[in-house]
Amino acid sequence: MRKQELIRAAMKARLSAYAPYSNYYVGAALLSEDGSVICGCNVENASYGASNCAERTAIFKAVSEGHRRLSMIAIAGGPATDDPENLSGYAYPCGICRQVMREFGDPAEFRVLVARSENDYETYRLEELLAHSFGPSNLSVEAG
Repeated sequence: MRKQELIRAAMKARLSAYAPYSNYYVGAALLSEDGSVICGCNVENASYGASNCAERTAIFKAVSEGHRRLSMIAIAGGPATDDPENLSGYAYPCGICRQVMREFGDPAEFRVLVARSENDYETYRLEELLAHSFGPSNLSVEAG
C-alpha cells in the first residue's frame, strides 16, 4: 500500500470524528502486516477523560478484529474549519497512543505518518517518537 493511500484513508476517517468540545477532528488509518487497513477517529466525551484518540480507536478496532501485528499508521487532524484535503498543521500522536502503538508494532519498523495532505507528510519510526520505550520484551512473559 502506498503511503498516500493510507493518508487518504486517514483524511476520510477524520470526517467521522466526534469532537464537539475541541472542534479538533482527527482520523487515523492503520496498516496491519497482512495488508488490512483499519480506520478510526477521535471520539470526545463531556467527561474529557472518557474521550478516545483516533489512533487508539483504530488500534483497538484492529485488535478486536484479530490483528496483532501492525506496521504503519497515518494520522491527519486539525480544526473543524480546515480544508478536509489540506490541513493547517500536523497532528502528532499523544504519549498514550505512542505507548499503545508500541504494544502492537516493532519500534524500529513501525512507521508513523503525520499528514497535512496526501503529498505533505512526515514519516517517523516509532522508536524516534517513543525513545527508550517499555514494552512486552521488558516483562518476563511476551504478549501474544
